[in-house]
Amino acid sequence: MVGHHVYLERVHDEVRAARGSDGAPAPPPGRRFLVDRLWPRGVSKEALEGVAWVREAAPSDELRRWFGHDPSRFAEFAERYRAELEARPEPLAPVLEAARGGPVTLLYAARDTEHNHAVVLREHLCEALATSAGGN
Repeated sequence: MVGHHVYLERVHDEVRAARGSDGAPAPPPGRRFLVDRLWPRGVSKEALEGVAWVREAAPSDELRRWFGHDPSRFAEFAERYRAELEARPEPLAPVLEAARGGPVTLLYAARDTEHNHAVVLREHLCEALATSAGGN
């Protein structure tokens, strides 16, 4: 079984790369999914053409507000968010389906690249893919 690749990319970096800025990296690999509940500030819909928005895969508004991007709350946030993901797996179906066929990139707007919901979501998806691969 080929390994599954789930990449993370800040949405603003994606937009910058798409504009063709000097020295901008190539767009991230595979199908791209915006995984934020709110549309990223300052980003037009045209800039993310071809990107699927799976807003229901993001943390609930209540959890998002409680977390407030406070790194000291990240461990508890991750635990609560995983519980939400397990309680409602349906929004992840298109991402999992795409990831079974090749690489996917999760786009998010948070500035903190280590303490955000996309990091937790990536781990969750990789575990789900590994579990389903082991069952084949």
